[in-house]
Amino acid sequence: MTIGLPLLTARDSACCATVTGGALDADQAESIARVFKALGDPTRVRLLSLIAASDGGEACICDLTEPVGLSQPTVSHHMSKLVAAGLATREQRGRWAYYRVVPEALDSSARALLSS
Repeated sequence: MTIGLPLLTARDSACCATVTGGALDADQAESIARVFKALGDPTRVRLLSLIAASDGGEACICDLTEPVGLSQPTVSHHMSKLVAAGLATREQRGRWAYYRVVPEALDSSARALLSS
């Protein structure tokens, strides 16, 4: 199943500063760069897509290792980067961590690239 970002209209982008819509302050630039740095790794993009496509929109770390062919510590490292960037949330349940995608963060990231 393919998960795509929703198409945004000019009205949707009017509320938010964009990279091409004017000068960003240092905090805005840092925030946007952190998100795109996290998304700059294909494994992380794949992990987000796996989580979004999971039943209930969440996935256990134990279910993410096999599809990407990486060890649990490596997947945990990638997921910590996505959580730090605000693209996913983490909930500890016993010994396992469960993750959810933050759709608003993806929408905001897409809007950051739109020109005014």
